[in-house]
Amino acid sequence: MTDREGPLLGGMANARAVFRRGDLVERPASRHARDLHAYLRALKEHGFDAAPAPVGLTADGRERLTFIPGDVALPPFPDWAMTSTALASVGRLLRRLHEAGAAVAVDTRAAWPTDLADPEGGTLVCHNDVCPDNVVFRDGRAAALIDFDLAAPGRALWDIAMTARYWAPMLDPDSAAALYPAGLDPAARLRILADGHGLPAKDRAVLPGVIEQATEVCRAFVARRVADEDSVYVRALAERGGWERWDRVQTWLADHRRTFTAALLDSPGLRGRG
Repeated sequence: MTDREGPLLGGMANARAVFRRGDLVERPASRHARDLHAYLRALKEHGFDAAPAPVGLTADGRERLTFIPGDVALPPFPDWAMTSTALASVGRLLRRLHEAGAAVAVDTRAAWPTDLADPEGGTLVCHNDVCPDNVVFRDGRAAALIDFDLAAPGRALWDIAMTARYWAPMLDPDSAAALYPAGLDPAARLRILADGHGLPAKDRAVLPGVIEQATEVCRAFVARRVADEDSVYVRALAERGGWERWDRVQTWLADHRRTFTAALLDSPGLRGRG
């Protein structure tokens, strides 16, 4: 077996079910794969080439997409993926996605997944799962996004909030220690992400509250999977501290809301703007 053939590591829902076949990736197709493929093609037409291009669907319920070469950080996340340079590049890449996506009309007939969708809805299809496992890096900078299975209409602000949860990370120190390098400053890193995206002041002022809302949505997502006895999520919940961890994270976010807001608004990225 060569490095051009075989299983690709990472992810939870599709763990051990994603394979590289030369220049293609073959993986389980979501129930809205046809709509998602149309969206990915439209993104490319509007200049966003940093996502897999859909090739087609198979008769046995799988999809084929182009393989994107590069490095993907898997947990526990390595130092190279958590540098300030890497973080700023994630913000820039997300902005590129949002700028191209703003020109793509949302198909209101599509059955977009609601699992991690923005409760307020929106006219932009958000990725909703820009975790380190779903970002392809080259030379230490974010080059592409993969795994759009949870994409759904929402606000760019929501997508940034979901991204910040993974990349700041927006976790109390005890929770972060299990997956991230020591010494990360969530407030400073939240500002770097917002600067990379070019987030305006009005959105920065409410971003910490939206992150808290996004955390509640993610908790409900996990709760549904656990209630359905999904073994992957049952095991992950047990290994990562159970519901006490989720309680601790939510309390920590609320307690530090002012700190995060101050860091976001006291930013070189805002200076000089009218």
